Amino acid sequence: MFILFATAPLNDDTKGFRFNFAGFKGLTRKRISKSRGWKFETGKCTNAVHLGKRTIYFEKRANRQTKRKLAHFAG
Repeated sequence: MFILFATAPLNDDTKGFRFNFAGFKGLTRKRISKSRGWKFETGKCTNAVHLGKRTIYFEKRANRQTKRKLAHFAG
């Protein structure tokens, strides 16, 4: 069974959720006080899009085979 879009809550009691959109996994988080501005960042495992207090993380394709991959969640 193929799920097009699925979500699951974060396990650390922050405001946000994990998502799986057609095989692209990631998470989004809303910060309470600190704004990150409007920018795009690249890390070892994820790409991050900062939109003020909202941040969206997308897993990189190369990270899907490592120990740090985002596990099977949200569908």
